[in-house]
Amino acid sequence: MIGDKKILFSGMQATGNLTLGNYLGALKNWVTLSDEYECFYSVVDLHSITVRQDPAELRKRARNLLTLYIAAGLDPEKNCLYYQSHVSGHAELAWILNCFTYMGELNRMTQFKDKAAKHTDNINAGLYTYPVLMAADILLYQADVVPVGKDQMQHLEICRDIAQRFNSVYGDVFTIPEGYLGKSGAKIMSLQDPEKKMSKSDENANASIYLMDDPDTIIRKFKRAVTDSDACVQYRDEQPGIKNLIDIYCACTNKTPDEAVKEFAGTGYGDFKLAVGESVVGVLKPVQERFDELSKDKTYIDKIIHDNAEKANYYALKTLRKVQKKVGFPERPRI
Repeated sequence: MIGDKKILFSGMQATGNLTLGNYLGALKNWVTLSDEYECFYSVVDLHSITVRQDPAELRKRARNLLTLYIAAGLDPEKNCLYYQSHVSGHAELAWILNCFTYMGELNRMTQFKDKAAKHTDNINAGLYTYPVLMAADILLYQADVVPVGKDQMQHLEICRDIAQRFNSVYGDVFTIPEGYLGKSGAKIMSLQDPEKKMSKSDENANASIYLMDDPDTIIRKFKRAVTDSDACVQYRDEQPGIKNLIDIYCACTNKTPDEAVKEFAGTGYGDFKLAVGESVVGVLKPVQERFDELSKDKTYIDKIIHDNAEKANYYALKTLRKVQKKVGFPERPRI
């Protein structure tokens, strides 16, 4: 806890282009949470290299992502927005926590199995121990709360198990984090396959809305969104395509599904999809304009990167030094 506020940690990978799902399911909620918590929002570029990356492209995407954090409404004076790779404590703590993590726990991680199946030519140890680095990310800042999607709950559980195991040996070193599930827009699905989550890595360009898509592209993608033959706007599991569009519309307009269903009663799918697309354009336009403005101010972004790296390192070192002392490492000389 810092002052009167509990600590919250979250982050996104600097790979691919952020989607509408990333914005509505995470970024938008982060802005709201920043009033209630002391927030650390990382660009998790260490996680990114479990898959081969083009170095110049990774640096560009990392900077764009941090800039998008600010463009989406995160105040860099109130929140700590930083590159994971600028805080060596993430990697150092991950190694220590590796020694408190069991092979059986890592073998049960479904995300490793999924990613290993997609990258059969590069099944590396980093991909396997990814959940331990994620645990280090969270525990390094003594986070009380972690916003997670349902597909990340397994990683939070192993983080809690590792922290409890370490605490049982060395005392109350780590705060045991709790998960925070957003109430709206928590899971935005693919526009082309509403049974799966909208993804940055989807090979079908029409399946995802990207944060920097122009209005014409957004409207076109919604016009092509998969629906069904029922020809009525109802919020039910039997109509996953329509249900997903209603979720998107509600997340953009702050309306409830019931209100949306009443609004579009008797409306054809064409008009409904156009209205959803227009609501998305309205939400993304200010973010895009702010991103363009910030991208031109190199000095400002460089200062944010420098200042927030210092802040993150300050809090990370407090935890890391305590952990190093507990496990028996010699005290480091001050340089």
